[in-house]
Amino acid sequence: MPELQRLHAGHAPAVLAFELASRAYFAASISDRGDEFFDQFADRHSALLAEQQAGTGVFYVLVAEDGAVLGRFNLYDVGDGIAKLGYRVAEHVAGRGVATATVRELCELAVARHGLRTLRAATAGDNAASQKVLTKAGFVPVGPAGPADLGGKSGTWYQRDLIQGNAKSDRIVRWSDR
Repeated sequence: MPELQRLHAGHAPAVLAFELASRAYFAASISDRGDEFFDQFADRHSALLAEQQAGTGVFYVLVAEDGAVLGRFNLYDVGDGIAKLGYRVAEHVAGRGVATATVRELCELAVARHGLRTLRAATAGDNAASQKVLTKAGFVPVGPAGPADLGGKSGTWYQRDLIQGNAKSDRIVRWSDR
C-alpha cells in the first residue's frame, strides 16, 4: 500500500529516479524542468528541505512498498493559512485515482498538521487530467492562470476551502453515497 511521507533527505535518490524516469511523460503536459534541474538536483533537494524547515513549504512523496516514489505532492508559498498545491504522479499509476486520493489526503493533512484553510492550484488549459483530479478532490475554478504561473502556458486557478470541505464532511458525503 503506497504511503504519503513528508519529504526528508533520505528520499533524494528515489525522487531523482522518479523525476528522471518520468521526465518525458511530464513534459507532454507540463513544462520540462530542464537539464539544470537534474544537474543540480542535490542542491534543489536541500533547498526544498530548507523551505520545509522554514515553514514556507511542505513537501510530500507518495512511496510504494518497495521504496519507489510514485508521486510528489507539494504545498508551497505557505502563508496566512493559504498554500499553493503542486503534484505529479508516475505514468504507470496515472488514471487509477492515485492522484485524486492523494490530493484528498493532503487536503486533510493541510488542515490537521499545517493549519491551512485554503489551497490553490493552477493547471494548464490542455491538462484535462489535472483538471479532473482537482475537481474530484473538491477544488473549484476561480480564475485564469497566466503563463508566469504555468511555465509559459495559460490555464485556470482552482481553489478549495479546507474548512468547509474538511475530512469529516467528505466522509459523510462518501458514506451517504453508498
